[in-house]
Amino acid sequence: MNFALIGAAGYIAPRHMQAIKETGHTLVAAYDINDSVGIIDSISTECAFFTEFESFMEHAWRLRRQKGAGIDYWVVCSPNHLHGAHITAGLYLGCNVICEKPLVSTPAQLEELRCVEQETGRRVYSIMQLRHHSAIHELRDKVLAERREGRYDVELTYVTVRGPWYLASWKGDPRKSFGVLAEIGIHFFDMLHVVFGSLESQVLHYHDDHKAAGYLEYEKARVRWFLSIDAEDLPERRVAQHTTYRSIVCDGEEFEFSDGFTDLHTVSYREILAGRGFGIEAVRHCLETVHELSLDTPKVPHERQAHPCLSRLVSVTSRGAGHD
Repeated sequence: MNFALIGAAGYIAPRHMQAIKETGHTLVAAYDINDSVGIIDSISTECAFFTEFESFMEHAWRLRRQKGAGIDYWVVCSPNHLHGAHITAGLYLGCNVICEKPLVSTPAQLEELRCVEQETGRRVYSIMQLRHHSAIHELRDKVLAERREGRYDVELTYVTVRGPWYLASWKGDPRKSFGVLAEIGIHFFDMLHVVFGSLESQVLHYHDDHKAAGYLEYEKARVRWFLSIDAEDLPERRVAQHTTYRSIVCDGEEFEFSDGFTDLHTVSYREILAGRGFGIEAVRHCLETVHELSLDTPKVPHERQAHPCLSRLVSVTSRGAGHD
């Protein structure tokens, strides 16, 4: 099948290109406003490339009129605030769409995409590669096997260090990235729902450009969570060798999944192409969670609901003053 990709110069695009190649398909067209895309040659030296969206779209329509040359899958790796428009363009072009998370920023925008799906008869799939991680499978299987009546006590910690470039890029602009809750957190809210069931309540304890923390109560778990892009939040045992730390502690048992992320896009592609991709309804819950948290005002946490990393954030009390 033929694939086209938007956002070819971005950080995540090479993983999509490699997934297209490893699943035996062809990247025929790519677009980015930046031209640092030499990596395309390692995937295909025949791929057409454009730095203007209008020229890219014109080429896509031209391919559609050629027998056997039309684009089957439209891949969106552009900045988050452009996802909705780029997904819609692909659907109306007659393509199925694979998009990086988050699909869009609000439930209303998600509903609009659902309507476009119905109008075009095409599908949108979100890349939620954490669902394919072996450590998450292990945790999910543990919960299913134990069938316990009460809730698990869970502590989720995700620290992925970003340098000064991050805040200078679109990722550091909440109008474009929708903030750290969406940019680095949405995978984990998705995973928690998959493992522990429906979300019943949520509280935000802290939120700024670098980190966020709060408490979530699911059908089967009470979750204290913390997200950060600051190196100072890495555990001491990780500082010397790693810039990423992903951990879930469930009733005192740790499931660390700092490694094993790099090949999960290919797994995601295989699942999508086999008809087992994660569509709009599959990811609605985590988008709604991020949206509600982004609208919330931080509150002073109850002791049992506070993530341990909150103790280092002096301003959490002042931010939560005046709220229950």
